[in-house]
Amino acid sequence: MTDPHPTDLRDQFAAAKCVLFDFDGPLCRLFAGHTAPMVAAELREWIEQRFHDEVPVPEDSADDPHAILSLADRMHPGSELVGQLEALLTSEELRASATAEPTEDADRLIRRLSAAGFRMAITTNNSESAVRQYLDRQGLTNFFAGHVHGRMPDPRLLKPDPDCLRRALVTTGSTAEESLMIGDSPADFLAARELGVPFLGYARNQVKLQRLEAAGAKVNVSSLDVLLDAVEPGLPVE
Repeated sequence: MTDPHPTDLRDQFAAAKCVLFDFDGPLCRLFAGHTAPMVAAELREWIEQRFHDEVPVPEDSADDPHAILSLADRMHPGSELVGQLEALLTSEELRASATAEPTEDADRLIRRLSAAGFRMAITTNNSESAVRQYLDRQGLTNFFAGHVHGRMPDPRLLKPDPDCLRRALVTTGSTAEESLMIGDSPADFLAARELGVPFLGYARNQVKLQRLEAAGAKVNVSSLDVLLDAVEPGLPVE
């Protein structure tokens, strides 16, 4: 993978006043210790024990906890099943947050953006409580203050629905045009595109890159360190 020319990256940040981060990927590997397949297996087992075959496993994303939640909601919208499943997912994400691994250079990028005067928010399909637990553990809470926008009780509002981005624009007082989203999935890109928010893809491997490009994301980087000089050349890096 060849990263974009530094000038192209600088142009993106020069046009922005607010940066919206996806959480799992750009900021950390949430399921580094307590893995996503483990969490998905917990959800599937919970469904099987209580509801038998009432909610089938999504064939193309059996290890994706959010896909399981979304499928349950499509079959039983607003049901007690969905509410209990979402609560279980939240508890599993809190457990995973305790062993989440920081994405390399994420903290340096956050500090540089703050020093440069950018507003920042987190827009994620993960639970807000899991995000806040991670930020507290890493000493990053003050950088996001009241701007953590996570999963709502209604799974229909998960990205690619732009609900969490829309909430972030409101709380940061930002327009879509003056914002920039950093995400690592097609759902991130599609949510940003729907609101007209410029998008910067983070693809830590070739599979991620292929998925982003297939969705239509044009500007993608393989690491966050290439963004440090793009934010504002000359600023000291903590």
